[in-house]
Amino acid sequence: MLEPIATLKADKGAVNTCRFSCGSAEYVLTGGDEKTVKLWNPRREGEKLVKQYEGHGQRVLDLCVAEDNASFASCGGDRTVFVWDVASGRITRRLAGHEQRVNAVAYNRECSILLSASYDKTVRCWDLRSRSAAPVQVLADGADSVSSVATSAHQVLAGGIDGAVRTYDLRAGTLTTDTVGQPVTHVALSGDGNCILAASLDARLRLLDLASGEKLAEYGGHKNGAYKLACCFSFDDACVVSGSEDGAVHVWDLVEAKQRLRLPAHRAATVGLAYHPTKHELLTASHDGACHLWALPGG
Repeated sequence: MLEPIATLKADKGAVNTCRFSCGSAEYVLTGGDEKTVKLWNPRREGEKLVKQYEGHGQRVLDLCVAEDNASFASCGGDRTVFVWDVASGRITRRLAGHEQRVNAVAYNRECSILLSASYDKTVRCWDLRSRSAAPVQVLADGADSVSSVATSAHQVLAGGIDGAVRTYDLRAGTLTTDTVGQPVTHVALSGDGNCILAASLDARLRLLDLASGEKLAEYGGHKNGAYKLACCFSFDDACVVSGSEDGAVHVWDLVEAKQRLRLPAHRAATVGLAYHPTKHELLTASHDGACHLWALPGG
């Protein structure tokens, strides 16, 4: 049985999200019910906690890290998106305007625009180069909570509880809607930018062609009927990964859709995932209050 390389524990409550730092991915960020974001060095002997970031009034639901690792963004139940300076721990931007909790955040490729997806049915686009406190664009096409957001060079992908994956081409000013038919809880974009992975509450992952919307594959075997569970691609796009409400992690072959691994990772729902950018290592975050770092069988 696989054992974690490192375990990063919350002081109390669930860990809802986890992220590697960019580049060499030496550091890890976690956020959860204790209303804080924590920076860790998971390979350090002894105390692994490096810094703690406090400012949220309610639980933290998602994080994203800027490409230069100098800043990161967080969001959560307090309806606010915070941008943080990593070194000083200061909040450099407070982005307010959502009417309900903010479920997800993502930077564009240049880290000049920050996207936030909310229970209020909108995705808001914030220009980080501007001093304006207002979003530069509000995407309000959803009929229900927007659970997840991802970006490519000039596209915004939004997954919704209304059962749709919406792709906004900001360059062309167009919207394409792919109907899954089940509440979509998470979307991820493949490394090559050609495919969307959509997780839904019928305990299925669907692989969609970004250009055509065609369903290329479907993956199942995990448990998902109540919670927002993360999904992701491996760094080489060879596998897809999902958490499970029974605490397991499932890994499938991308093309053959056969399960490669079922890892009993946690004692409660595994809700957060992040794949290392250059090797077969995985972060998992759970309602059991822990984040684990795993080395997975690769190839």
